[in-house]
Amino acid sequence: MQHYETNTYCHPHTRGNIMFHGQAMRTMECEDDDFDAILDLYHYARQLQTEKKAVVWQSFEDDLLLREIRESRQWKITDGDAIACNWAITYEDKEIWGDKDMNDSIFIHRICTHPAYRGNRFIDQIVSWAMQYATERQKRYIRLDTSGSNIKLIEHYISAGFKSLGIFRLAETENLPAHYQGEPRCCLLEIKL
Repeated sequence: MQHYETNTYCHPHTRGNIMFHGQAMRTMECEDDDFDAILDLYHYARQLQTEKKAVVWQSFEDDLLLREIRESRQWKITDGDAIACNWAITYEDKEIWGDKDMNDSIFIHRICTHPAYRGNRFIDQIVSWAMQYATERQKRYIRLDTSGSNIKLIEHYISAGFKSLGIFRLAETENLPAHYQGEPRCCLLEIKL
C-alpha cells in the first residue's frame, strides 16, 4: 500500500494514502453507500458546533447530498472502512464569492471529522489533495468560507496555507443553507495556485 505524499495523486478512486498510527488512510470519492456515515458526521459536527457556541449547520437535504456524491463532489479520508473526515466541493459559489467567482476555483465546504479522529489536522491532507485536484482542472484558487465569528477556525485554515480576504456581510443568503441566514458575516479564505 502506498503512502500519501504531498504530490502523490492516484486516479480515479484512490486519490492517495496517508499514514495514521501506522495504518494507511486514503483520500477518495464518496459513494452512495457512504450516505449514512456522512449524515452521522454532520450530526457530530452539529454537536461540536453547539458545544463551542458556534454557528450550527442545519440539516441538509438528502437529495443535495446524494447529488453531490453522484457528481463526485463528496470526498473522504478513510481509515479502513471508517470515514475519518469528509468534505464537499463545488466549482461555483457566486452567492458567497460574487464577482470573485470566475470559474477559476474549487470551493471546499462542510469539512467534518469523526470525533475519534479530531485533532489530526486533516486540513493539511485536504489542502494537498485540493492543490493537485485544482491544478489538474486548470483552476487558479482553492477557496472556502466560514462564519466570521469563528476566529479559531479561521486561524486553523490560515495555518494550513489559506489567506484570509476578510469578513464580509453576505447580501443575498436566501438560496444558501440555513446557517448563513443566522450569521451572514462570512470570512472568505483562499489559496492561490
